[in-house]
Amino acid sequence: MAFGLLLGPLVTLHELGHYLVGRWCGVKAVAFSIGFGRELAGWTDSRGTRWKLSMLPLGGYVQFAGDMNPASVGVDKIPLDLKEREGWFHFKPLWQRFLIVFAGPGTNLLVAVAIFAAFNLAYGRIYAPPVVAGFATQSVAKDAGVREGDRIVAIGDKEITGFEQVRDQIAPYPDEMVTIVVERDGLRHSYPVKIASKTVTDEFGNESRIGMLGIAGQGLKRERLGVGRSLTYAVEQTYGVMGTMVSGLRQIFTGQRSVRELGGPVKIAKFSGERLALGWQEFVYFSAFISINLAFINLLPIPGLDGGHLAFYLAEGVRRKPLGARSQEWALRTGLAFVLALMVFVTINDLVPANLFGS
Repeated sequence: MAFGLLLGPLVTLHELGHYLVGRWCGVKAVAFSIGFGRELAGWTDSRGTRWKLSMLPLGGYVQFAGDMNPASVGVDKIPLDLKEREGWFHFKPLWQRFLIVFAGPGTNLLVAVAIFAAFNLAYGRIYAPPVVAGFATQSVAKDAGVREGDRIVAIGDKEITGFEQVRDQIAPYPDEMVTIVVERDGLRHSYPVKIASKTVTDEFGNESRIGMLGIAGQGLKRERLGVGRSLTYAVEQTYGVMGTMVSGLRQIFTGQRSVRELGGPVKIAKFSGERLALGWQEFVYFSAFISINLAFINLLPIPGLDGGHLAFYLAEGVRRKPLGARSQEWALRTGLAFVLALMVFVTINDLVPANLFGS
């Protein structure tokens, strides 16, 4: 149930982004589906759009006039009537096609910003000055030369203004080298540090590997935020989560993290149930992260995903003409095969730790 409560609204909002911007650009929508495959229920509105719920609840699509199929692989038979062509997606200017495709993941990012902003306005944020108040028994920061009372002003190229930013810049990067800049007696000192790695377990038994410096901050306080600051901080949070996802993908490709850390629908269903068990606030807050995840995945430049279409449009803008139909079709077929293979892989990745294969 929690999985449906989580993914259903996020997928619907994603597809509504495509649909509404498409309507604004004058494109006719043939179908709006939540899920793939055989239709379970639906209706046709006065504009001729078929709204439906389909069998496989792992996404959705908007099929615009001119699309040969829901994946937009190929173009249907071009009508001779110029008036009819006006409602076709493929005859719209490049900038409109770009906006229509970007609107899906863009809506997911806006949803995350809205959730973060609401929580920031309601609860404020936990704040502490970035001053080192103490060290753990084993501290790589202390070993590197950082002292108690030092004020951390930067980690790498990131300026630090609050202690919570230290966690954000350290936790996702276990075993990586980083330069910590501190201020002491009016002077700045730089220390190269290899971030320590620690495996932590949450209340549900989920394990994760995080980076640690082995430092403690001063007393925390709750800072109240107004509407404007809640919104700008929400944008910063969303940007930060996207950055962490990019770093995580880079770490997997470079072998710094195991591919076992990739999760799919089974893991999302598990986590969503756990968050719901902790209360609706935890569940809604978790949904912001999944919404960002959906945006991030869809923006990857893989043919068949929104990011793949956007890459085609960028190439079209540079070349002043679209890629050849055959090239696009082969790229889209390859991309869809890759996405399907990835879905199978992450699903197996989710199931193996649960000992469902007797291991």
